[in-house]
Amino acid sequence: MLYREAGDFKTSYASDNQTFPIRFDRVAYWVVMAFAFLVLPMIMGDYWANSVVVPFLIYVIAALGLNILIGYTGLLSLGTAAFMAVGAYATFKLTTSFPGMPIYIVFLLSGLITSAVGVLFGLPSLKIKGFYLAVATLAAQFFLIWLFTRVGWFFNYSTTGQISMPERSMFGVLITGASASSTAVYFTCLIFVVGMAWLARNLTRGTVGRSWMAIRDMDIAAEIIGVNPLIAKLSAFAVSSFFVGVAGALTFAVYLGAAEAGEAFGINKSFLVLFMVIIGGLGSILGSFLGAAFLVVLPVILKLLLVDTLGWPADLARHLEVMIIGALIIIVLIAEPHGIAALWRTIKDKLRLWPFPH
Repeated sequence: MLYREAGDFKTSYASDNQTFPIRFDRVAYWVVMAFAFLVLPMIMGDYWANSVVVPFLIYVIAALGLNILIGYTGLLSLGTAAFMAVGAYATFKLTTSFPGMPIYIVFLLSGLITSAVGVLFGLPSLKIKGFYLAVATLAAQFFLIWLFTRVGWFFNYSTTGQISMPERSMFGVLITGASASSTAVYFTCLIFVVGMAWLARNLTRGTVGRSWMAIRDMDIAAEIIGVNPLIAKLSAFAVSSFFVGVAGALTFAVYLGAAEAGEAFGINKSFLVLFMVIIGGLGSILGSFLGAAFLVVLPVILKLLLVDTLGWPADLARHLEVMIIGALIIIVLIAEPHGIAALWRTIKDKLRLWPFPH
């Protein structure tokens, strides 16, 4: 078997502490990266790019942000969609107010603006936690959506109440607007996913991540050993909101093109991202990818199988799709309550010892 640690010697602290300690994992990572950057853009059509791959990548960023808050810090939030709306409306205001600003900078600034808003709504976490904090973030969901739909300044006093993304380019390539190619949109989302995943991985493995996990495991004990709960909790809200804000900016700018807060960023989207984190695996970077794939890619595959392959009516296929996804969620959580990522870790541990008993 190739999946072995024997002979894979570590000669430095850096190599011993690397993300993928087994050579097979490192090779697999670079193969996946090469496939994503070189092969997939050439073989996927516009339908798969716009309807499957781009939403998947955007939801990965949102799930990474929420996983930092819930999985690594233990702070329950139900306001993810509202913070995505903050990123979307920040992108709209920045692009209309500063037409010459590079669009990638706009996305990052939108994330920073969302981060500031997230810290503001994260202040109750210093006094409350659990379901009480969930209710507080749920209040943020309703308040922010109400703000974006009622205050005309946010949508430039448009009579429809919608915001529309103007055309913007980067390095001479059109990124946003109806004329933007699906390949350009895909690469934009992919670059942000790779950068955000790298950032999340390094944060969670460092001092900041350890302080988050100490707060998650037992906040009183963490405070006794020197972890500042104020800094730890608010930094978790800040980083999580930054990720979610960038996801909201990409959702509006490169995926939807036009949006209205109540429809595009309703409470259902908050629950969808929450389910991605729970199903994929709390406290796992890989779990965010797996959860997004489970709830974004799998329904599309089921639809193609039932409607296009088997020729079933679309309405019947939709009902069956919901039933199948629900049944799979129950099966996965019964088989491994800690999510698909934990199931994958168990499989890898068995592969590392096979064929010896364990």
